[in-house]
Amino acid sequence: MVCSEFHYMGMPVLESDDMVNWKIINQVYSKINFPEYNANKRYGGGSWAPSIRYYNGKFWIYFCTPNEGLFMSSATDPASEWTPLLNVKNISGWEDPCPLWDDDGQAYIGRSQLGGGTIILHKMSADGTKLLDDGREVYNGPVAEGTKLFKKDGYYYMSIPEGGVSTGWQTVLRAKNIYGPYEKKIVLEQGNTNINGPHQGALVETPKGEWWFYHFQSKDPLGRIAHLQPVQWNDGWPLIGMDNDKNGIGEPVKEWKKPDVGKKVKVSYPQTSDEFSDTKPGWQWQINHNPVNENWSLTERPGYLRIKAIKAGYLREAKNMFTQKLMGYSGEATTELDCKKLEEGQRAGLFCTGNTYNAVGVLRKNGENHIYVEMNGTIKVIAGVPMVSAIYFKVGFDAIDNRFVFYYSLDNVKYSECNAVFSVSSGDWKGTRLGLFSYNIFNNSGEADFNWFRYQCDKENTR
Repeated sequence: MVCSEFHYMGMPVLESDDMVNWKIINQVYSKINFPEYNANKRYGGGSWAPSIRYYNGKFWIYFCTPNEGLFMSSATDPASEWTPLLNVKNISGWEDPCPLWDDDGQAYIGRSQLGGGTIILHKMSADGTKLLDDGREVYNGPVAEGTKLFKKDGYYYMSIPEGGVSTGWQTVLRAKNIYGPYEKKIVLEQGNTNINGPHQGALVETPKGEWWFYHFQSKDPLGRIAHLQPVQWNDGWPLIGMDNDKNGIGEPVKEWKKPDVGKKVKVSYPQTSDEFSDTKPGWQWQINHNPVNENWSLTERPGYLRIKAIKAGYLREAKNMFTQKLMGYSGEATTELDCKKLEEGQRAGLFCTGNTYNAVGVLRKNGENHIYVEMNGTIKVIAGVPMVSAIYFKVGFDAIDNRFVFYYSLDNVKYSECNAVFSVSSGDWKGTRLGLFSYNIFNNSGEADFNWFRYQCDKENTR
């Protein structure tokens, strides 16, 4: 499984034995080779709604960025090296592509326009590297986007979310000819459930012949939550979830029996904590925009993540922010920061972002260290601290009540609240994220050494 990451590098690849328990095994790319991604000028840009397909011994990933067009990468082993991003078409205003290789080997790719509405189909070279025409409109619907193409029992199918991310539904089209005309059926709606959307999904068939449907739900402050729904086929149409009100349209289910994979699979979750004991960061970490690789290291001081400061006016401008998704419904994230190599004007610590950029950390001013919080660009000094080497920072969160709190400690035992309680919402198309940062308001000097990042959370919503 892959997902859109927008301005964060790079796109994670996740693997599961039962479609429920997942781990991150790779990232597709580490940078997008356009200058705006070097200058932190593509917030909300980057990778939108990718598709992953397996064909001819390879895994293929396609995605669009709203400004730079259609990209492709492939790999024979998804846990190994992916090919460098190929900009198949440099153009603005495209989104949400999905390839299909037909039985005769002819390749196609469907996509939508920025803002949704029109679904366009292109012929593509068999090697997946070139578009062979300007495309043909095959469907137009209310905010139609995110098309997923597949073929089953002689029909070409397109699964399309419509109606908007938070308020929409899932439509399926089918036709005997790939260019249509297409029949239409709404197959999934919110109905009487509290699962809004449901949006942007894909139909999947298991080796045992079961069908399932992935989609997401937009839910602040977490962002977009993945759901898995059971599927039954009736008269050539998928019924997704349960038709509770008997109107012929499925509704999402809250609980269901897991897919039959013929074995019991151990419960697991995507990675979060990191002791920085390896020579590369854990796959959960993503850098905001293109990284400046010479300014971070896990080898200069083994066992520590060193982030060398780059000049920035405030957190949102900072480069080399190490970020990861907020996981679970409540919990806390803690880190230890060694302050010995901080320089005048430097700021470093733990942050939490969404529609605002908030942080707790140390700032160096007039040769002294101070605990401070940064609330969307506003700086507030909390306390002066002795010139100790290690300071500990923590953020506690409750995603149900949307309540976040920053803390600091000098001994990792007794923590003091920073009088910084806040809420966040999605911003730049992303939900809440946590991470580590280091920047300097004057110049490119100073080093922040993070000894570990530890994350604890409740994975279930019991309220």
